[in-house]
Amino acid sequence: MWNRRHGRLRTVGCGMEELRRRRREREAELRKARREQQLVSKRLLRDDTPEEAEGGCVALILGEAEIQQFLWLAQRGTGEKEREGALVSLRRGLQHPETQQTFIRLKGSMRTLVGLLTSNQALLQLEAARCLHELSHSEQSAVAEACLPATSYLLTYLAGHSSDLIELCLYTLGNLIVESESVRRQLLPQGIVPALASCIQSPHLTVLEALGYALSQLLQAKEAPKKIIPSASACSSVLSTPLPQHMLRLLQPGPKLNPGVAVEFAWCLHYIICSQVNNALLITHGAVSTLGLLLLYLAGAVQRSEDAGLELLLCPVLRCLSNLLTEAAGGQVQLRDERVVVSLFIILQFLLQKQPSLLPEGLWLLNNLTANSPGFCTSLLSLDLIEPLLQLLPVSNVVSVLVLTVLCNVAEKGPAYCWRLWPGPLLPSLLDMLAFSDTEVVGQSLELLQLLFLYRPEAVQAFLQQSGLQALKRHEEEAQLQDRVHALQQTALHR
Repeated sequence: MWNRRHGRLRTVGCGMEELRRRRREREAELRKARREQQLVSKRLLRDDTPEEAEGGCVALILGEAEIQQFLWLAQRGTGEKEREGALVSLRRGLQHPETQQTFIRLKGSMRTLVGLLTSNQALLQLEAARCLHELSHSEQSAVAEACLPATSYLLTYLAGHSSDLIELCLYTLGNLIVESESVRRQLLPQGIVPALASCIQSPHLTVLEALGYALSQLLQAKEAPKKIIPSASACSSVLSTPLPQHMLRLLQPGPKLNPGVAVEFAWCLHYIICSQVNNALLITHGAVSTLGLLLLYLAGAVQRSEDAGLELLLCPVLRCLSNLLTEAAGGQVQLRDERVVVSLFIILQFLLQKQPSLLPEGLWLLNNLTANSPGFCTSLLSLDLIEPLLQLLPVSNVVSVLVLTVLCNVAEKGPAYCWRLWPGPLLPSLLDMLAFSDTEVVGQSLELLQLLFLYRPEAVQAFLQQSGLQALKRHEEEAQLQDRVHALQQTALHR
């Protein structure tokens, strides 16, 4: 009888390796999906006068003759006021796609606008830049490509002294970067990476936020992992500039943390990490410890209801930490403080109330924390966090699977951990999960049961007494679950 029981348990042990393999595959698929999920967008920076904002001036679609007239007045008007007013009228007309198409078809129009951009009159220069910004926001790739003659000047002005012009140039470049590969092919040799790096120490928060936006657009390019992020080529490499260190500086928690700036650079950091080019370098620069402290700071902020803007930081920060923890070089070594687990549960409760769609991000981090760390699993148990974790099960099937995966991480650590898990509130929760129609939820529940039965054989009888076997039988028609149901039944019989 002992030999037969030992043989059955050895079979379940082999099953554990299969479970681990399947879980690793699922995690790899999820990481890939998250790497490919991008936030490409365009932004429009408008600073209308009170009269325009109140609707005193209605933007009209302009024809060729009107565009030519405004360009002529902007060049040769009798006074600076008239010249600036012509550019304002042109800029307002360029808010319409029809005017944008007419403008780029009109011979010499872009050359004239670039000439005004390079004039020595600051107000004309700024208004010409606003016209280009309107064009950069177009959804038509032809309009963005028509702006290419202006890109070298936009880059040059990033080293200027006008924070308003620098901000405008950054948002315009950010819009152009995302439009097409041909635009990026021209911008990279022109030195867009070092030009962006030159802005990182600006004392103006509006400039830093615009820089974060432009850089995040560039880092999402499909060629970024090979041509933009790597440190092999100093002329066009993000990692060869001081940008990563300064990004982490701007993410340092404290009274100087600016939510708008931090959100932009947290996404930049996320795209760099997802490229998997050189995450060891980021870890060396202290990325894990910085993000860990930022997580503690965010948990404190949401506890104090100081969540205005800061909640937008949660998604990129959770993703960055989660992905760095998968690196062999190791996030776990630098992230041992159990306060991280407490902070994460505070954030999970906040997300449950305010943004349930982000719960999987927090649970994915908890999964990566507990996957290879008995210490974090111990924290879950010693801090009595299993029951709050189980309370998340009804939120959605995706959340249920992640919660059960975290519990599997704990159970995998051995008999002492299973002893703390069982029975407690886990048994009724598992019975509820086995009644689900979603096969992935049921499958993950069965994986957890296998681990519990392996390390705590006495749990089998308790489970059967709670009608668990009937719940399992309801799912026997699912082909992918039949083998595991049979294994659990045999384990019970050999007792």
